[in-house]
Amino acid sequence: MSKADELRQRAKRRKIAIQAGLIALSALVILGAFTTARTNLEAQGLTSGFGFLERSTGWDYSFSLVPKTIMDPYSQTLFVGFLNTLFVGFIAIFLTTLFGFIIGTARDASNIAIKTAATVYVQIFRNIPLILQLVFLYAVLINLPGPRQAMSMADTIFLSNRGLMLPGLSVTPGVAVALLLASIALGVVLISRKIPLIHGVLGWVGGSILMCIVAAIAMRPEGATLVTIPELKGLRFRGGITIPIELVGMIVAITLYGSAYIAEVVRGGLAQVPKGLTEAGQALGLSKGAIWSRIKMPMALRSIIPPLGNQWIFMMKATTIGVAIGFSDLFYIVSISITQSGQTLELIAILAGAFLLVNGGLAVFTNWLNARMKLKAH
Repeated sequence: MSKADELRQRAKRRKIAIQAGLIALSALVILGAFTTARTNLEAQGLTSGFGFLERSTGWDYSFSLVPKTIMDPYSQTLFVGFLNTLFVGFIAIFLTTLFGFIIGTARDASNIAIKTAATVYVQIFRNIPLILQLVFLYAVLINLPGPRQAMSMADTIFLSNRGLMLPGLSVTPGVAVALLLASIALGVVLISRKIPLIHGVLGWVGGSILMCIVAAIAMRPEGATLVTIPELKGLRFRGGITIPIELVGMIVAITLYGSAYIAEVVRGGLAQVPKGLTEAGQALGLSKGAIWSRIKMPMALRSIIPPLGNQWIFMMKATTIGVAIGFSDLFYIVSISITQSGQTLELIAILAGAFLLVNGGLAVFTNWLNARMKLKAH
């Protein structure tokens, strides 16, 4: 081994030793803080540990995707909150991405009216704090007319101060969650195939609709119709899907706010595409739609994906604002659990671990997607 190689090996071992020392020091600090906190809690007569997860909560909350009772243990209640957070987060990510791409494309349009309208939208919703938008929107929604005076569209969609009532397939909430996960998996598979953008979107939409229809036919309760329509029965609607007013406010507020940021990400990516490529497409006689889907957007995605992933992570973290209006996401459930059980450190650790898991998964997916979009060297 030459002297230069030996020096490099020493430098490498020195870096590894320093990193190992920093990790060990961090572990000791965390262990010391945990031990001190545990000692202080015991001195005040407060127990520590995760045994409380098996105790019944004895309190109720507003929204759940699975059956629930007040006798559920803390573990089940926290799981429900986690599912609610994922449910709102993924819906918000989908809608903000969809509207963000539409508005970002409008920001890049040559039509002055369309471009100005998109710019005004971005400037309004990007510069007003998200929680202020949510509180204002919720105040508007809870003052809507009651079910008997609900606003309707084609006598199938209704909006009142109780929520948004939509036609729905005759499936249980568990099947609906499974269909949502299957739809996400289908989207990942289509992305991995690197098929054209428009074909991928159409294939994902068509495949998701087909899965829903097949599930509704195969798993609907005996004697139930394929699609149920909400109908007013007394003071409430029966049938269809009822989206609580808190969930409506959460989804709309996060979508309005997040799509403004994603629109700027999309506009910046489109602006980086060389004009020569667009001019070449025009010279070949391609339409504006073909130029956008086959030239500009595929090239822009390579610079859009990394910041887009950051926005997805932010959208998932933004679900915590639901505590301001009483929506039973994980943050709200943890807040109530801390008050009822006194297990502050354990519950905060569960909350932090859950968000680390979800956002870490989003970061891994973003890195994988970014690697798929890179040009391959030949």
